[in-house]
Amino acid sequence: MIVPLEGSAGIFGPSCQAVAELAAAEFNQENGVLGRQVELEFIDGAQSPDQVAAQVAALARQQRLDAVTGWHISSVRHALVPAIAGRLPYVYTSLYEGGETRPGVYCSGEVPNIQILPALAWMARHLGKRRWFVVGHDYVWPRQTAVVLTQMCAELGIEVSGQAFVRMDAGHVDLLVEEVAKADCDGVLMLLVGHEAALFNRLFAEYGLSDRMVRYSPLMEENMVMASGPEATEELYVSAGFFRTLVTAGSFDLQSRYAAFHGPGAPALNNVAESCYEGMHTLAHLTRLAGSPRVEDMNRVVGQLGYDGPRGTVQFHGNQATHPVHSARADGLDFEIIDRL
Repeated sequence: MIVPLEGSAGIFGPSCQAVAELAAAEFNQENGVLGRQVELEFIDGAQSPDQVAAQVAALARQQRLDAVTGWHISSVRHALVPAIAGRLPYVYTSLYEGGETRPGVYCSGEVPNIQILPALAWMARHLGKRRWFVVGHDYVWPRQTAVVLTQMCAELGIEVSGQAFVRMDAGHVDLLVEEVAKADCDGVLMLLVGHEAALFNRLFAEYGLSDRMVRYSPLMEENMVMASGPEATEELYVSAGFFRTLVTAGSFDLQSRYAAFHGPGAPALNNVAESCYEGMHTLAHLTRLAGSPRVEDMNRVVGQLGYDGPRGTVQFHGNQATHPVHSARADGLDFEIIDRL
């Protein structure tokens, strides 16, 4: 289970660990997966991609791993895939830029055409917001997503008027706010990860920018909203497959079991953590469908995989999952669900 435990993305770590522990306990209460108990090995996804890949490869050589999953940035995924070379099934749970087709990699997170583009179209239609400035961290997901969106948005009459990127954990988020303040736009698309996205929100509010433009983020969860503070989330919109305010039987069921397992002091359940829960269930369902933990067996059947979970119905098309995505608006320290995209 590769999740960030430090740095800007470390804000997600405790929630991801907590929900993974719940999933493992639930599997083991039901005789595990194919009769084998589930054991978790946590690896810090905030290390350099090469460090993560080397650590996973070493554990694989020692035959201490049967599968890999977790939320981590795309740079880690790109280093990890050749390191395990199809020897272990790998469910990548994060939203990402799309286009991952390597055998043995199964993507359960959102991609731009089912998450970001429908959200921008919704805001153009309902809020009249058509001119966007992109801010992001300088790595694979923000850079490639910006390229994809620039091409797709033109067909919808939506314009990407400019973009600016800073290195993650470099402490330069203020430079992004300064660029936004000078931009000719009515919306800011935030492709920022973790605590630095919360810092951007606070600086955005200090500059008084919410009076003239909205913000939209495909990666904004409950920990980040709490770190931002309610005074810094006015006109902040989000889209995701899961929110803890989602009114569905699957969402209520997960939250009830999470609270019962960890108690009232548990880290906030959120869409990033739920993706890790989803990744473990994807592995379990796929293993059972294949009747085997072998990558070659899973590759043959992954396109047949479908199940119901906290997000609703998850269906794989090739190695990419699709599932319902909802739009929401920040409301104090939580989210108000607006629509299904």
